[in-house]
Amino acid sequence: METIYLALVVILFLLAISDLIVGVSNDAVNFLNSAVGAKAAQLRTILAVAALGVLIGATFSSGMMEVARKGIFNPQYFYFSEIIILFLAVMITDVILLDAFNTFGLPTSTTVSIVFELLGAAVAIALIKVYTDPNALPLYEYINSAKALAIISGILLSVVIAFSAGMIIQYLSRALFSFDYEKRLNYFGAPWGGLAIAAITYFMLIKGAKGASFMTEGVQDYIAHNTGTIMIASFIGSTLILWLLNRFTRFDILQFIVLVGTFALAMAFAGNDLVNFIGVPLAGFNSYELYVDSGGSPDGLLMDGLAGKVPTPTFLLLLAGVVMVVTLWTSKKARSVVKTSLDLGRQDVGDERFAASFLSRSVVRGAITMSNYVGNLMPEKVKETLSRQFDERAFTKRAATLGKEAPAFDMIRASVTLIVSSILIAIGTALKLPLSTTYVTFMVFMGTSLADGAWGRESAVYRVTGMLSVIGGWFFTALSAFTMAFIVALIFSFGGFAAILILLLIAAFVIYRTHKYHGQRMEEELEQEKSLEEEVLTKEKITERGIQNLSDAFGQFESLLDETLGGMSSENLAALSKTAKKFDKLYKRTRKRRQNANRALDRLTDNDLQAGHFFILLSDYLHEMTKNIREIVIPSLNHVSNNHKPLLAGQIEELETVNARLKNRFHAIIDTVKEYDPEKAAEIISDLPVTIKTIRNARKNQIKRIQNKEVGTRNSTLFFNHLGEYRNLALFSNRILKIYEDMIINGEEEEEVAALKTTTSQEV
Repeated sequence: METIYLALVVILFLLAISDLIVGVSNDAVNFLNSAVGAKAAQLRTILAVAALGVLIGATFSSGMMEVARKGIFNPQYFYFSEIIILFLAVMITDVILLDAFNTFGLPTSTTVSIVFELLGAAVAIALIKVYTDPNALPLYEYINSAKALAIISGILLSVVIAFSAGMIIQYLSRALFSFDYEKRLNYFGAPWGGLAIAAITYFMLIKGAKGASFMTEGVQDYIAHNTGTIMIASFIGSTLILWLLNRFTRFDILQFIVLVGTFALAMAFAGNDLVNFIGVPLAGFNSYELYVDSGGSPDGLLMDGLAGKVPTPTFLLLLAGVVMVVTLWTSKKARSVVKTSLDLGRQDVGDERFAASFLSRSVVRGAITMSNYVGNLMPEKVKETLSRQFDERAFTKRAATLGKEAPAFDMIRASVTLIVSSILIAIGTALKLPLSTTYVTFMVFMGTSLADGAWGRESAVYRVTGMLSVIGGWFFTALSAFTMAFIVALIFSFGGFAAILILLLIAAFVIYRTHKYHGQRMEEELEQEKSLEEEVLTKEKITERGIQNLSDAFGQFESLLDETLGGMSSENLAALSKTAKKFDKLYKRTRKRRQNANRALDRLTDNDLQAGHFFILLSDYLHEMTKNIREIVIPSLNHVSNNHKPLLAGQIEELETVNARLKNRFHAIIDTVKEYDPEKAAEIISDLPVTIKTIRNARKNQIKRIQNKEVGTRNSTLFFNHLGEYRNLALFSNRILKIYEDMIINGEEEEEVAALKTTTSQEV
């Protein structure tokens, strides 16, 4: 029996390694987004600084390990066999849950997940004891409810405090420095840096020293009794050094602050969040040691020993730190989570991945109303001064000069985000409250973004939706963590070792599948992003890229239309579902290309602007055609899925005739734009009325079927819908050839795009 439990403890540590990997992939955003977004240094330099912070911070986390042992439940009331089951349920749940969030690039909270997993598993085991043991205590005795509520309330309170602190301090900092801050740094840079370093020193050394595994009581007493001296020396010394460096060298004070802040935040992360990954396995190991030393029965040995203070060996903390550092350097999922956070905080309008919602529109509208009201109360001179300080044009000019190397935001915001976040997390660590580093850093980042004017009228609704989506994901984390850990603990309790083995295999399979999916998604994103930003654009290159996009899109259109007609004629629901998934990928690709098309104009000379205009219009038309394809694919899937009567053989034949004519047009257009032939182009354009006439004849035939009572309403709706979308596809394809002739071949100006959208609603 002892051997079996030893194997379970080994499994706990293997799960801890996996949890460290997926956990760091999720939490790397917390200390990387500011430095990466501001492009404070090369990525490898930022990673090296963060890695050093993680290693040192890991040794400061010994005191936090008590949270896993006795922070959520009372271990003295659980037997050894129950504790091991509880810990296994927590670790398996944590690995699966965090990996799922990482795969989709959403920053979740490792602290919230571990707290609610411990709570869910403990409640499950306690309920079994209550209902099976006549001598059991009441349920509330098994749960450390006071400590659990303090932790949960601390996490929730940190959201409000972090957002408010980030917003207020960033507003004051921007009012002091403005966006054109280079000159002011000569006067205020050294004191600003000194204040930042002093604050970091206080909270990372003085407050963090209590949890360090290597510090003796004598050293801790010395620090505690000389706090004022250390603070004054830190501020004056760092201010003087930074002033001298700035005065006599080209030393970049803000870059230094951002890198020091990255180090501090990585250190705070490791000191506060390491418990989330190895706290449970270490508690399991401590339980096993108590079991071996006692020589008692696993079902009769209460875990009183876990309720006391159990020191954590420094070498284990350093080993965990090494695993975190390796993950930091190698994880592609960490890059995905960082990208999500940066997209929500970038200064300019970027690729807004979230859609607007009613709630976000209401929030933005209310904020605008309040802003206007407060603005009307301010004196004109104050408004003018603040307007100058918050004028973004200096940042915009620098970004335009740097091109693709432009940062998402400047160093002032990066330094404020890092310093405020590290201080708040360090306070939580000193108070032994496992504040969520994700909550704190994300909300500080959102607060600084709001204060900095990053959420302008062009992007506010999308970014508010994004912020609310991430926060909603945190609440979902809590609910799913509790529920999943509760269920897994019940399965382990009743299923025994066989259930443990089966769930371990399921967990391994789920992680493999999500890893494979993430790899495919990353490849698709890389394929979408490569091209325009990597090249020196000319008329020839941008035209070539436009033709390539046209060829790819038309090929996908053909495939989707053929598969849809085939699936509809055979009523093959599985085939139509597969086609719908293929369409989703195409839609995301064409939407991304349309969003990025405007960037082409920024890097073209005046002589090549016509080609850039062509590229933008082409991207717009292909996106519109993709919507037409959707209105064929999705209604076909719904028709078959709802078990409506299939289309008649004659209807399928008519659609196939129209489909064949459209495919021929696609092939002819691609051949023509690749090797332009004016006669062939004229032939394609003159063929459009023939295609439209074919669609008209099919409509007339359908009207006759309706009159003869051969078809019902569902049938007619679907058939007329398909004919209308085929007609729109033909019109758009014709228009693409026309703009190619006008803008690339003849070099003429194009009329308003709205003219096309009017034309498509009329008969040709």
